[in-house]
Amino acid sequence: MSFIDRLNNVIDKKNSLLCVGIDPVLEKLPEEFQSQKDPLFAFSKYIIDQTHEYVVSYKPNSAFYEALGSSGIEQLHNACRYIKETYPETLILLDAKRADIGTTNEAYAKYAFDYMGADAITLHPYLGQEAVQPFLDRTEKGSIILCRTSNPGAGEFQDLVIEGKSLYQRVAQGVSEKWNTNRNCMLVVGATYPEELREIRTIVDDMPILVPGIGAQGGDLQKTLEAGLTHDKKGLLISITRSIIYAGNPGQEAQKMMQDINNLR
Repeated sequence: MSFIDRLNNVIDKKNSLLCVGIDPVLEKLPEEFQSQKDPLFAFSKYIIDQTHEYVVSYKPNSAFYEALGSSGIEQLHNACRYIKETYPETLILLDAKRADIGTTNEAYAKYAFDYMGADAITLHPYLGQEAVQPFLDRTEKGSIILCRTSNPGAGEFQDLVIEGKSLYQRVAQGVSEKWNTNRNCMLVVGATYPEELREIRTIVDDMPILVPGIGAQGGDLQKTLEAGLTHDKKGLLISITRSIIYAGNPGQEAQKMMQDINNLR
């Protein structure tokens, strides 16, 4: 079964398009977690247990764990293992944004998929298909390619026009037409750019798109769904982080977001 088939199965089973990002900034964690031996794992486990009913996937950001060195990496590993053992149908999207060549990417793939047990990883496309081939060859794993990101400065390079098409349009076309032969590719397109999302949807047909930027970054949920949903009302993963994980009741907030998405779609 391809990664996209696996993704769609979870979407159908849970009737959800929600992805919860886990970005555990140590200094922002409630005191009850900061005082624990493994604070990032304890907080991650809490978020997972609170929200698992409503989410298709979790997107732990590797940087916040890596910042603590070997202890942080071990805590990320334990969080991924906990998801796999306790809620095995829920997918893990490792937000690591890797980009390199040859044997280095082979090592990154082993780190993400074999050690962490992730189901997918975020990747930069700048080095081309040959460089990311070690990820693409993992047919059961997902390669989530940055296309039109949600940050304010994204257009500095992504909007550059090359022979009549913006760079992000060329990335979307290349991934859709050349890289996705194993049906294991997704794109990252920010909710802060709904018109660009609409353009990309027409380019990539029903390829899934991971959409950050709703909530703290100001993306509009209704415009995002109108621009990006496929004909069968799927094709998107709406990634929410801060407004859920730092809420007083993360489970309640995740449920509300899932319901808001479903009401609009």
